[in-house]
Amino acid sequence: MEKKILQYSYWLGLLCGVIAVIWRAANAAGFFLGNVVPGVTIYYQSFFKGAVLFLLTAVATEAYMAGKRQ
Repeated sequence: MEKKILQYSYWLGLLCGVIAVIWRAANAAGFFLGNVVPGVTIYYQSFFKGAVLFLLTAVATEAYMAGKRQ
């Protein structure tokens, strides 16, 4: 079970990170500009925070698995 959590959270974290970088680059180029309402609008910052959450979950799961092995 821990291996699946590690795999899925790692790949979701990378995917969210890539989406956030692409979205931010598009914003810098002048695309997707509009009104941003915090808590309502889905924005690149949402994907960035999701990437951090998923990658931290992957790190914590790996640390748990390493502690369990010892």
